[in-house]
Amino acid sequence: MLQRILALVLKEFRALLRDKASRTVLIVPPLLQVLVFGYAATFDLNHVAYAVYNQDRGAASRQLLARFAGSPTFRQVAVIGNDAQIAPLLDRRDVLLVLHVGPRFSRDLARGQSGRLQVFIDGRDSNTAGIVLGDVAAIVQQFNTTWAQQHGAGAPAAQLDFRAWFNPNLLSRWFIIPGIVGLLTLVIALLVTGLSVAREREAGTFDQLLVTPLRPVEILLGKALPGFVIGTLEASAIMAVAVFWFGVPLTGSLPALYLGLLLFLLAAVGIGLMISSLAVTQQQGLLGVFLFMVPAVILSGFATPIENMPAVVQWLTLANPLRYFLVILRGVFLQGDGIALLWSQYLPLAAIGVTCMSLAAWLFRRRH
Repeated sequence: MLQRILALVLKEFRALLRDKASRTVLIVPPLLQVLVFGYAATFDLNHVAYAVYNQDRGAASRQLLARFAGSPTFRQVAVIGNDAQIAPLLDRRDVLLVLHVGPRFSRDLARGQSGRLQVFIDGRDSNTAGIVLGDVAAIVQQFNTTWAQQHGAGAPAAQLDFRAWFNPNLLSRWFIIPGIVGLLTLVIALLVTGLSVAREREAGTFDQLLVTPLRPVEILLGKALPGFVIGTLEASAIMAVAVFWFGVPLTGSLPALYLGLLLFLLAAVGIGLMISSLAVTQQQGLLGVFLFMVPAVILSGFATPIENMPAVVQWLTLANPLRYFLVILRGVFLQGDGIALLWSQYLPLAAIGVTCMSLAAWLFRRRH
């Protein structure tokens, strides 16, 4: 059985690599796209959840925090009481920033000195963090102007001190490029597997394949394995470009990253084989790949934060494998995550992968 599957796998690789156009599509576009996206893509966020850590309780701190509560840009979701609660909120993405007012804030303002407002912000999406910091600074400036008019203060009333976690320099490439790894891996896996059966039909060799000693499950495995191999090699190449060309830090565990990659490829290859089993021609296969890929990217959180989407759409994203792989990629690259911290992403990704491969096998047997 293994020899028959291996023979079919080698046949698939020869079919892919014999054609110059296929070789070009597999190698050149992903590298060009990672370079273009790495330099060109930036994204915005319109909905900002924040937490308040107020050690002062004086009138001045309440006035300042009331400006954030009354702003349409911000939405307070938590009040915390100690330093240890800051990190979990940012790690879980429950909030984008934490406002910390020190215990001497109102007292310092009453003495004509500057009070200190400390802002802890999630810097994984540097573009978002920069925009949010601008909004925070605008509110602080409005507070300073009002306080100076009312109390005749000379120095700025509130002094802003911020720290960006996970991306201290707020470089947008650190957020965008790990996402491109997932996006391009999905494109390659879908193209390799989504056209495999349709290509056999157009070439007139599929009927010959069916009369060989290969069983349907062996044919399916032979069609799937090249997608795993090529997807893994492409993803590794793109990650190498991200680390060594763009300088994106890879702070987490490589086993955690590649476990997520294999589970993601299981889902992507399964989807590609489902499309290929339904398609009669390569043109239909390309159309099927396009119809799946566009909503998958939109609903992944790559361009638009999932938290900003309507509740019904957020439910739809739960069936999207790219959603979970992006969390794994950014968690390993920027947060230093390991396998133990990513089980909440591995389990649904594995469930989607097993379901897609099972449906692909069922469609393959039913139609052939």
